[in-house]
Amino acid sequence: MAEALGANPPAPPLVPVVANVTASPVSDADTIRGLLVEQVTGRVRWRESIDAMEGIGVTHFVEFGGKVLGPMVKRSASGEVEVASVMSMDDIEALLKLL
Repeated sequence: MAEALGANPPAPPLVPVVANVTASPVSDADTIRGLLVEQVTGRVRWRESIDAMEGIGVTHFVEFGGKVLGPMVKRSASGEVEVASVMSMDDIEALLKLL
């Protein structure tokens, strides 16, 4: 993973990324790269990550390519959240209408 990310470094994100291994928002691309490498073998802090996202005001979650994480978000969230699963072009078009 380190080699792949070294050859294709991530660009700075437009919004903070909550890293699974720290459950904290991160905006620095180099830090994100290191955390992605750590995530491969590190512990996933799922509940803490959902709490962190709620703490910075996230109320809408989108899962791409499946319908497993969305229900987990709903169970883990302490507040009221909206979850969308995107698996097809129709789903993408429906999501774009909501935005």
